[in-house]
Amino acid sequence: MPRLVIVSNRLPMRITRDSQGILFKKSVGGLATGLASLTSSYEVCWIGWPGTAVERLTSKEKEQIGEKLAGENCKPVFLSKKQIKGYYQGFSNKTIWPLFHYFQLYTVYEECYWRAYREANRVFCEHVLEMVTPGDCIWIHDYQLMLLPEMIRERLPDAQIGFFLHIPFPSFELFRLLPWRAELLRGLLGADLIGFHTYDYVRHFLSSTNRILGMEHSMGKLEIGNRVVKVDVFPMGIDYDRYSGAGKEPLVKKNVNAIRKKVGERQIIISIDRLDYTKGIIERLEAFDLFLSQNPKYKGKVTLILLAIPSRMGVGDYIELRKRLEGLVGRINGEHGTIGWVPVWYLFRAVPFERLSALYSIADAALVTPLRDGMNLIAKEFVASKTDGRGVLILSEMAGAASELGEAVIVNAHNKTAIIAAIKEALEMPVEEQIERNKLMQTRLSRYTVARWADDFIKALSDIKKTQQELSVRKLSTENRNNLTQEYSVGRKRLLLLDYDGTLVGFVGRPEKAEPDKEVLGLLGELASQERNEVVIISGRDKKTLDDWLGDIKASLVAEHGAWIKQVGCDWQVIEPLHNEWKQTVRPVLEMFADRTAGASVEEKDFSLVWHYRRADPELAYVRVQELRDAILNLTENMGISVYEGSKILEVKNIGVGKGKVAELWLGKEKWDFVLSAGDDYTDEDMFAVLPERAYSIKIGYSISKARFNLGSVQEFRSLLENLAGARSNKEKVC
Repeated sequence: MPRLVIVSNRLPMRITRDSQGILFKKSVGGLATGLASLTSSYEVCWIGWPGTAVERLTSKEKEQIGEKLAGENCKPVFLSKKQIKGYYQGFSNKTIWPLFHYFQLYTVYEECYWRAYREANRVFCEHVLEMVTPGDCIWIHDYQLMLLPEMIRERLPDAQIGFFLHIPFPSFELFRLLPWRAELLRGLLGADLIGFHTYDYVRHFLSSTNRILGMEHSMGKLEIGNRVVKVDVFPMGIDYDRYSGAGKEPLVKKNVNAIRKKVGERQIIISIDRLDYTKGIIERLEAFDLFLSQNPKYKGKVTLILLAIPSRMGVGDYIELRKRLEGLVGRINGEHGTIGWVPVWYLFRAVPFERLSALYSIADAALVTPLRDGMNLIAKEFVASKTDGRGVLILSEMAGAASELGEAVIVNAHNKTAIIAAIKEALEMPVEEQIERNKLMQTRLSRYTVARWADDFIKALSDIKKTQQELSVRKLSTENRNNLTQEYSVGRKRLLLLDYDGTLVGFVGRPEKAEPDKEVLGLLGELASQERNEVVIISGRDKKTLDDWLGDIKASLVAEHGAWIKQVGCDWQVIEPLHNEWKQTVRPVLEMFADRTAGASVEEKDFSLVWHYRRADPELAYVRVQELRDAILNLTENMGISVYEGSKILEVKNIGVGKGKVAELWLGKEKWDFVLSAGDDYTDEDMFAVLPERAYSIKIGYSISKARFNLGSVQEFRSLLENLAGARSNKEKVC
């Protein structure tokens, strides 16, 4: 069986200590349940922190824990108190957690926390490297390990790595506040597949990679070096059968009867959450208080059962939250309660599954109103438990589950008036409507369970790995590189057709700053000086720029994608008669759009106009490009010009001007023994299309192309040119 290595902050077992020693208890959480479903198809190994500081353990206890966990296919990552304080309590829960949940004022930016987070991720990395073997699938979970994918990738370049974030990913405006934002993004991009609960989180992540790292995506796919990374939506489900069938269990029935006996015929609203400021518990309690004040007829007829599960009780913000919560519960009960009726039943504890299912089963309504939540499985569990169809879910639009459970009563968690109206609507909703709403949601939840979620993610990870392998087949392998160099060295008539921007030099924020460095000038000079070579640099740049930058090299220059040609020893000439009258019509339109788009500019060449937007806001630029292209096409329908989109540019030029014509011109000059062509964008595809079958055509980047081969970067291509330059010294000088 293939092996799946799961890495998360905590293991799927709770490890505690009492007077008798170390105790082990299996977790029944959604993640553990979902991943357990994969054991029929995979040999599953789980790596994570056992939940206690290493200083609290004797060497014998560490050995005991290791042996016990090994029997459960788990490997413990032991962390010190200092690491736990900085990595988990610090950066994970004082920096990432509040910021990603939109609680900016709670966010702490401490360099020492960041160092601890990075160090702990390295510790996890070392444990993964000890366990993983070739062919293993690695699945990393959640915000505590966002640097781990890149760390593993650096050590295992061909590893199959997936990452899933179980909390929201914030909008760019919030994420940019992190001093270590670029490092976190690069850490995540070490994975082959990155999963989120909702499309909003995907959109926010892609926006951040674009704005911070300058990476553009195509249909959720990003090119990272020689890999394609997929970013997609996988809404986590629940163990539907477990919750829908719980009402038949004797212990659940017993708990239902006990609760009903105490509550009587009153209607029951439940509120079940981990105690956390993101859950909106205070806000919903305040809304319930106002509901009783505005609807006195419900006094004595409705009870709110509030279950707050302890969380991070050593953190100051959570200690203060508990004080506020308990003070508010006391005030509501004191103000509205009567002898024989307590408005709010408050429980501060974790409860077993049977008790939880009984609460779901007996409730007339569930108040699930987080201020921000990645998914919220409580909402799904409540709906699944309503086998008779009775019960109303009141759900915050800020929970990830809201995108799936549209039949719930959706509210803004900050709008107390809306929550009050929702409570009233839920308590008065006709039974037929309750059943109809729940049936639709139950059908959806029963199809996309937590097992289906896990299975879909692993299949998507396998698919993207296959895509990478297909692209790697096109990669210029060592064997193909050696063949290329060999054919070059014996060729007597050699033609090199080379693009400039994105091929010989990388892109920069200001196009005019992309001057050739000493390395590329030296390479081009060496290649152009070889008698057997004809070097042609085909660029979209204007002829003056090419003259200034490359005029001293013994190479032919082509400007404006083929409008101007300067052969070695000759002056510039046009490839064919072109006209410029259309510029008077088009230039004002381009300038108007540039004025409306901060960071955009217009460049005028002899036979084209270019609208640059590399420095503009990416999302605004995307909208403007669509508008601008449509405006120009409508304006110039019969002018004999065309509009092309390149790398952060939109270019307007005469129809017929292109690199394909230039390539055909040089191909017809000689009977070439060796042809090499390289480029990185759409303008080079015409050139690749006209090359002979044996030509070596290379696309810089890993998108689909008419080129025979791909290389990942400018540096890789320069390395190839170095080989060719060296091939001359080893072969031709001997002759």
